[in-house]
Parts: sequence; C-alpha cells; structure tokens
Amino acid sequence: MPEAKKRILTGDRPTGNLHLGHYVGSLANRVKLQQQYENFIIIADVQALTTNFEKPENLSRDTYHIATDYLASGLDPELSTIFIQSMVPQIHELTMYFSMFTSVNVLRHNPTIKTEAAQHGFSDMPYGFLGYPVSQAADITAFKAHLVPVGDDQIPHIELARKIVRRFNDLYKPVLIEPEALVGEVPRLIGLDGKAKMSKSLNNAIFLSDSAEAVKRKVHDAVTDPARIRKTDPGHPEVCTVYEYHKVFNPAEVDQIESECRAGEIGCVACKKKLTGCLNDLLEPMRERRAKYEARPELVREILMDGTARAFMAAEATLQEVREAMHINYFSMPIPMNDAE
Repeated sequence: MPEAKKRILTGDRPTGNLHLGHYVGSLANRVKLQQQYENFIIIADVQALTTNFEKPENLSRDTYHIATDYLASGLDPELSTIFIQSMVPQIHELTMYFSMFTSVNVLRHNPTIKTEAAQHGFSDMPYGFLGYPVSQAADITAFKAHLVPVGDDQIPHIELARKIVRRFNDLYKPVLIEPEALVGEVPRLIGLDGKAKMSKSLNNAIFLSDSAEAVKRKVHDAVTDPARIRKTDPGHPEVCTVYEYHKVFNPAEVDQIESECRAGEIGCVACKKKLTGCLNDLLEPMRERRAKYEARPELVREILMDGTARAFMAAEATLQEVREAMHINYFSMPIPMNDAE
C-alpha cells in the first residue's frame, strides 16, 4: 500500500490581484509541490479583515480574483484543495480553543506582529490583528498539515504554531501534528520603481493578469541605472531594477547582459525589450488558462465550493478528535450523573 502524501497548508489573504512578486515568492513553488504533497490552499478572507475591516465589501471580488490567479498560474483543483477560510467554521472554533491558553504577552513580542503593526500605523492593536498568528495556527493544525511553505519573516508564526500544538497535546491528548516550516530560496522581487518590494498599493507591480501590452509599458517605465545617459556609457547592473528581474526571469542570459551592460555594449531599451519578451513568455500560458476561467466564472465558483467542502470535511475530522481530547464532545460521551469529579 503506497504511503500517504504529507500535507501542506499555504495561501494568501485576498487583498487584490496577485503579481510577479507573489509568483516567484510562492505560487511557482506551490504548482511544483502539488505533485509531491497533498496541498491545501487557503484564501484567508477572515485574516484579510485584520487590516481591511472597514471594507468587507471588497472580499467577494478579491476572493474570486485570487482564485482565478491561482488557477491561471497552474494550480490544479484535482491536486490542490482551494478553499475559503470563513466557510470552514472548524478553523474559528479551533482558534478560540487555542486562544484560551495563548498569552497576550507572547503575541505582543512576536517580531512579525510588531513589524506589521508599525507598517499599518497601529498604535493600539485590534484584538483580531494581535491574535491572527493564533488563527494561522488553527489554519495549519485543522488540516494536520506537516509542512508550511514560508519566507523568513513568517518563521515566528510557525514557531508559535508549534508551541501551541505542543501545549495542546500536553494539556489534553496528542492528536495534533506539529508543523514544520518549509523555507526555500525565495527571491525577493523589488518593485518597478526600485524603491520597495512589488506592491499593488505602491503602483510598482506587474500583475499576473496584465496584458502583453501592459507588461511592455510597465517594463519600459522601470527604473534603470540613473548614471547611464548614453548606450555606450558603462553601466552598473547592481543598481538596475531591470537587471534584477533578468536574474530571476532570464537566468540563461543574465551573465551576458551584465557583461554587455558594464562594457556599454547593450542599451537600456534593448535590455528592457529582452525582459519584456521573457515576462510575456512566462505569462502567456497563464493568460490562456485565465481566459478559460473568465469565460466561465461559474466554474471558478464550483471549484471553490468543492474545495471548501473538502476542507470542511478534513477540518471536521480533526475537530472531532480535538473535542474528544478536551472532553467537550457532549453528545457522544457518557452522561455524567454525579458531581464526583
């Protein structure tokens, strides 16, 4: 009998269309991993409310956008269970149980929480924002995920999840799996302006849904070596945003481009043209898959409904064990008839 595949839990908050930074940071890896592992891909709409609680009306639109991005990128709904967080109530139940023995002090000292709170200008953190690592722990453990692909900045969350699992198993019964972080070599893609990471809010992103013409226009406007005026001027690739993209998306030619740039043998226009071609070659299969799903939006709904139903069943199996371990499965346990204990 073949050994069961290990499970992976990963996903995103639905806060807008996905871009190339998301693709190189996680999506490309998820497409590869779905062949090797049992993938659960969460669309974390509840956690999106931690910083967007004033605009819940955007969640439906953004949830469908991100689901379409997933499918266009190559995630196969037969191999990857794509589901909506808020539609799996067992996650929220488990979040509450975990919150009963997770201290506020531990959450306040989480370095990722402190960094993100400063980024969002929270002088007084909302309860949901402070506690979202507990919700993430519930996301992971509700599906008994063995591995969680993360970047370096998310490692504190996984460590907290591991501590919560150990605490639960020690308090009650060892029914939960202690997850491990799957940290890979993930290139951090800077934005087209060269000043910060790629972001929708900073208007410096190339989206997976961009047309070939939009990619061409955006690459044309990308920041290059500011000291280089003429094509024959020696270039400094190390300060050029376009060169950074070549390293990620055009590794076969990057050494030649660096050499020619430093020698003043290739101009910025030609360099950008090469990059545009590479990016559109990458995105064209995604555009073809996207066109299929955009022509049949009901298919995206069906995929989300099916994935969410599968996630519901998997989480319920875990929660049945959790309730039994905590002795709160009231209708399937003997009725206590005295006050002896």
